[in-house]
Amino acid sequence: MEDPEPGRRLRRFTWEEIRERSGRGSPPQERWLVIERKVYDISRFCRRHPGGSRVISHYAGQDATDPFVAFHLDKTLVRKYMSPLLIGELAPDQPSFEPSKNKKLVEDFRELRATVEKTGLLNPNRTFFILYLCHILLLDVAAWLTIWYFGASTVTFLFSAVLLGTVQAQAGWLQHDFGHLSVFSKSKWNHWVHKFVIGHLKGAPASWWNHLHFQHHAKPNCFRKDPDVNMHPLFFALGKTLSVELGVQKKKFMPYNHQHKYFFIIGPPALVPLYFQWYIFYFVIQRKQWVDLAWMLSFYIRFFLTYLPLLGVKGILGLHLLVRFIESNWFVWITQMNHIPMHIDYDKNEDWFSTQLQATCNVHQSLFNDWFSGHLNFQIEHHLFPTMPRHNYWKVAPLVKSLCAKHGIEYQCKPLLTAFADIVHSLKDSGELWLDAYLHK
Repeated sequence: MEDPEPGRRLRRFTWEEIRERSGRGSPPQERWLVIERKVYDISRFCRRHPGGSRVISHYAGQDATDPFVAFHLDKTLVRKYMSPLLIGELAPDQPSFEPSKNKKLVEDFRELRATVEKTGLLNPNRTFFILYLCHILLLDVAAWLTIWYFGASTVTFLFSAVLLGTVQAQAGWLQHDFGHLSVFSKSKWNHWVHKFVIGHLKGAPASWWNHLHFQHHAKPNCFRKDPDVNMHPLFFALGKTLSVELGVQKKKFMPYNHQHKYFFIIGPPALVPLYFQWYIFYFVIQRKQWVDLAWMLSFYIRFFLTYLPLLGVKGILGLHLLVRFIESNWFVWITQMNHIPMHIDYDKNEDWFSTQLQATCNVHQSLFNDWFSGHLNFQIEHHLFPTMPRHNYWKVAPLVKSLCAKHGIEYQCKPLLTAFADIVHSLKDSGELWLDAYLHK
């Protein structure tokens, strides 16, 4: 990292001093983090951080070298903007990362990362993404042509709804690629197309997705840091540790011992149509994200202008609700199969590799599974290398498996239906753990 004042002597810090600057406490404390042995004060900068204040603050008081490398494309440019934040470096007698972390594992993963970069596995095949976008657009057109040509019968209505639901699911996977900067070499190009795909094709804001999803990747399954597990404890008791803690505290917001049953009511069917649909508008208006709002409105204007003459007001509202219902089920089952059955706990500040492996699992590869899940059946590889284009996950998987075997870390990979069933089984197990603690501890 560059020193903003060449020639000056940088202050030296210990890990104990770094840990004390985690931002916790009232009033808010200082926030420091470490990248490549350099110490940065992000106390004020975090609010201006392009990825959001929370994602960078989650690493306050910790080494952030691996997430820094994982999330940024143009690291030279980012280092330039970080120079004013540089306040010192680790003392010579201090290790490059926290002493509690597995030194050999960290070094081996960084060697793996270097191999991935050297062999070009982070380089995208843009033809793949162009064809993927074309197949989404063709499905979108086919849905409209079905009703226009055959009329608005029950069969054509349902068939078009399935096509449009497929469009929404697949566009969701594609916007995920652009959001992770996986398609173009320039971040701004990814951001521009991301707004088009998530805004115009899906009717959702890019800023909302960025705000939530980057936190999830930074600290997956870490309660109070990963927003994807914020359903605990209001709706569900998640993870063995947190469920027991909830029971010991005699807290009961829902009958958690039945959560594996009501998951089928308030989970897959309801998330998108009953929650996301209104919250995304609140989000963009509250944060004054007017560009995102314009892209969202362009989706609804196009949808209503193309289907209103064919279906009328009641028909188009019914079609929209049904499409969101299909999308919601598809989205929830795919996104939760890799995480809910895995370890969920508070942030223990473990190394990057261990953090991702204990929170993620894979699903067997097949042409259908790859397409159906948007290659999120390779969730482990995606979490380790979030900017890697998805068509390369299968290539790096053997290297990841080898590293897991070397360090005795479980690499979970299972059939698709087993992964779905494990969601329900894990909810049942954590619900029973909560009940036992609630009644007897």
